[in-house]
Amino acid sequence: MPGLRAGLGLEEMRGAANAALLDEALEYLFRNGPRRHEETAYLFLDEVEAAPGWERFVLRVLNTENARVLVTGSSAKLLSTEIATNLRGRSAAVEVLPFSFGEYLRHRGMEPADEPVGAAKRSELEAAFDDYLVRGGFPGVQTLPDVDRERMLQDYVELVIFRDVVERWDAGNLVALKQLVSRLLSTFSREFTVNKLYGEMKSQGIAVGKDTLHAYLDHLLDARLVHTVSVRRASYRARQVNARKVYAVDPGLAAAVAHPSADDTGHLLENAVYLELRRRYGRLHTDAVTYLGGGADFVVDGADDGGPQILQACVSLSAAATREREVRGLMTAMSEVGVRTATIVTLHERDTVETEAGTIHVEPAWRWMLMR
Repeated sequence: MPGLRAGLGLEEMRGAANAALLDEALEYLFRNGPRRHEETAYLFLDEVEAAPGWERFVLRVLNTENARVLVTGSSAKLLSTEIATNLRGRSAAVEVLPFSFGEYLRHRGMEPADEPVGAAKRSELEAAFDDYLVRGGFPGVQTLPDVDRERMLQDYVELVIFRDVVERWDAGNLVALKQLVSRLLSTFSREFTVNKLYGEMKSQGIAVGKDTLHAYLDHLLDARLVHTVSVRRASYRARQVNARKVYAVDPGLAAAVAHPSADDTGHLLENAVYLELRRRYGRLHTDAVTYLGGGADFVVDGADDGGPQILQACVSLSAAATREREVRGLMTAMSEVGVRTATIVTLHERDTVETEAGTIHVEPAWRWMLMR
């Protein structure tokens, strides 16, 4: 990145930070830059929410200096919607997710090989992806023993509950909130409705309002603990009243909290595919990624080539009945969406299936995850 750079970590100043300290950072930036104002400078502010009045400071820098400002912060204190409001539309928010599979490989010193991949390298990548589905992408747990890793990931969830929801939004019904979180993370990659959970809680004698559950779900989405995908419908009301599919922010976190069995490998795979789609197309509008009930796990509108993309996640197509079901469902989806290609992401298989509706590409997950 060309230009002058300066960084300032504000975490250690929590509770005592003030605007004067930010002014000192700006002075430091130009004082130590040999060309000072001659070219674009870059100012990095970490945990910026610790400094009251940071928004006015950033706006002043943008208005008076030849500088770009990059700020980072916790979702508990700094929502992207609030940033856009506070900076009067002069910002672009970037969501930082746990490691992708490619980042996971690099973290472990396993740079992916260029195509074509030999048998030994392919086996290594397949094994690494199997591990990624369980271990996930949070950097802080990568080297921990399994028991410690699961405990830390569970602590992450507790932290989100108390810091991002209870403290930030003054959520008072802790019993209902914890049951909601438990349901969301134990049914990842499945359909979910607040109405159904509300009915179950009511039958169990748990006092909570339906509007409260909707609000808690919104808070958990803001905190990025989970994400939801709506059914593909033209009508906004239809998208709202139909069940949404829920995905955890990380497959490893889902595995640690939900304790999935071997039968849940398909759900972990689907969760990982969704997160990769979010990384690739997070710049698109909220409903850019949807699902077709009974037809396709994901439909992506406005992707790189401008047309819809259809994807399905399936552990294996080796069983004839499974292969027939998945292909038939994608044929229906392709006809409904109006495209001639679709993709099935599996654990290990690679193939091309020609159908009356068009071409279905079967890709192993490790390869699809690394595609540019």
